[in-house]
Amino acid sequence: MGEGVPGLLSAVTALGCAGAAVRLLGGRHAGARRARLLFPGGGAVGARPPVRNRALGELSRLRGRLGFEWWAPAAGVVLAVLGASVLPAVAGAAAMPLLRRARLARAARRAQERRADAVIALCGALAGEVRAGRQPGEALLRAARDSGGLGDAQAAVLAAARFGGDVPGALAMAARQPGAEGLRGLAACWRVAVDQGAALAAGLERLDGALRAERDQRADLRAQLSGARATAVLLAGLPVLGLALGTAMGADPLRVLLHTGAGLGCLVVGGLLEGVGLWWALRIVRAAEAL
Repeated sequence: MGEGVPGLLSAVTALGCAGAAVRLLGGRHAGARRARLLFPGGGAVGARPPVRNRALGELSRLRGRLGFEWWAPAAGVVLAVLGASVLPAVAGAAAMPLLRRARLARAARRAQERRADAVIALCGALAGEVRAGRQPGEALLRAARDSGGLGDAQAAVLAAARFGGDVPGALAMAARQPGAEGLRGLAACWRVAVDQGAALAAGLERLDGALRAERDQRADLRAQLSGARATAVLLAGLPVLGLALGTAMGADPLRVLLHTGAGLGCLVVGGLLEGVGLWWALRIVRAAEAL
């Protein structure tokens, strides 16, 4: 039974070393090239990088496209070899779509937060340009170019501002992008300023303050919920720790779980309870964040 311990430790160490090597090789390319450009004789800016550096850059981009979900089948293959069963490999392959969906959702949330920050920067820059005495259309052109807060709808909004079109309508269309909801307030300020002659800068400054306060409130709530999320993830990882401890003690839990009827039953029931518990905990956290 103790023979599986060195194999398990060697496999885990190999996986960790491989991941660290990919990370180091992918990040070293950009730093080395910047160093060569800064020092004399380092090569011209437009010089073609060596074949080795191009290969490392391609490896880094491939790692970014694949994502962390490829660790699931890799771990499944390792466990399948150690446990002499195909079930871990099948489970690892089945977990890939779920992990990929989680990665894409996380990337979408980050993009939404970046767009919300860009909208706040746009409102602040536009208020400053209007305060400086520029006309609203010209001020919007300058502020949008510097902040990028209009996102994919920037061309349509700037065309409306440049040629006398329906700027509030274009801003309302741009606000449909995830994270750009603050542009609805900008459209309302623009419409009131044009129709009633109100001060656009004052409205923009109030909108900027409100958006910043809302962002700070979300960040504070997220910080308060980080402990609950970390606890849920930690509890989800306890079964893996139990398997490692059982292997270290010579109990051979993989053989029991994968090659006995009672073990398979415990594995199925435990996996279902683990998944439901993790989903429920994360659902509570997301519901709290949405308040």
